[in-house]
Amino acid sequence: MKTKTITKDNFDAVKTMRAIRDEISKEIMNMTFAEEKVYLKKLLSKKPIKVS
Repeated sequence: MKTKTITKDNFDAVKTMRAIRDEISKEIMNMTFAEEKVYLKKLLSKKPIKVS
């Protein structure tokens, strides 16, 4: 997943959420349930990005 810098002036929460959801869907499309669980645990263990 790519990290992007977003300023408060041009942030669209719905558009951002849809883009994130679509990207994750593409990445896990052909994974088994067990592979998805490992992928999501790894993804969720990362530190959150602070937006200033």
